[in-house]
Amino acid sequence: MLNNIVDRIKLPFRKEKELYLSLYHIIGFIPHNIDYYKTALLHKSIARRNAKGKPVNNERLEFLGDAILDAIVGDIVYEHFPYKREGFLTNTRSKIVQRDTLNRLAKEMGINQLILSNGHSSSHNSYMGGNAFEALVGALYLDHGYNACMEFMRKQILGELINIDKVAYKEVNFKSKLIEWSQKNKVNMEFRLIEHEKDKQGSPTFHFQVFMEEIACGEGRGYSKKEGQQEAAKLTLQRLRREPQFIEEIFSAKANRTKMEEEPVLNVPETSQDMSFIVSSDTEKEKQETPFYTEVFDEKTSAADNKKTKENASFQQEEEDSKADEFDLSGISHSQKMDKESIIAAAESQAFKK
Repeated sequence: MLNNIVDRIKLPFRKEKELYLSLYHIIGFIPHNIDYYKTALLHKSIARRNAKGKPVNNERLEFLGDAILDAIVGDIVYEHFPYKREGFLTNTRSKIVQRDTLNRLAKEMGINQLILSNGHSSSHNSYMGGNAFEALVGALYLDHGYNACMEFMRKQILGELINIDKVAYKEVNFKSKLIEWSQKNKVNMEFRLIEHEKDKQGSPTFHFQVFMEEIACGEGRGYSKKEGQQEAAKLTLQRLRREPQFIEEIFSAKANRTKMEEEPVLNVPETSQDMSFIVSSDTEKEKQETPFYTEVFDEKTSAADNKKTKENASFQQEEEDSKADEFDLSGISHSQKMDKESIIAAAESQAFKK
């Protein structure tokens, strides 16, 4: 606290008091080492090197600030939502620290006016402001420490510019939401790249359109594939929410597709196996055990085949008759007292009886 008062007293006498004052309004602290902040505001498009010949820009501070932001925002979200689960906390943190949010913060806080660049990158949303915001957090961490970064986020950002509750419940990832909706409703959907070109400054642009069941939906343009797809998904979701007839058209196309896919296939081949190797059924057994059964002969059957068939039938009859002459021991009763030899003799006599 005392150091901050001293820094304020010294401010009017500093050489770069305008820069000091601007940074004070942004971060809420008067810089001790102004070089950290100058580097944080130096875009890589400016070819500047140090005494050792190595390039100097804000990329390293951006890396550091990104890590510090994740930790601080994670801490704040954890304390602010004591009963929420890990997925909700992660999603809320990502909404706050994502490039789109930081880009907007940099613009509203006046950071973009302090960035030193060659001017070409400012022609479109290149996240230059968001990167500088992270770099400033890294510079503040090196200059004043972790607690100063925490106070900066609590007072300057979440206290003044961002409503954490609104951010937490705001749908930002439109692409993810649209994919989730299409999967739940089993609707075919894809993002198609319509055009890939460069703008007047030579920056690549991507033009995407959403197609659902081959119906053209929202279109989106951006300086990255993700940005173009997000815009196309956002416009598609808006149509789904506002135009009932649009939803009906999609589900009608889906119904036609599924109907075609479910059409029965004619002349389906048999899937039953050849059971010839299986033991015959009771009907077959009865057929085999029956002495006589009728066979139907075609009139065109040759006389030779008929004769052969009759011979087979005659042979079968003789075989059946011979079975009738098998051993008949019915005349021998248990009441008759016969010795073993008499029983054998009677059996032989019966067997060879003409």
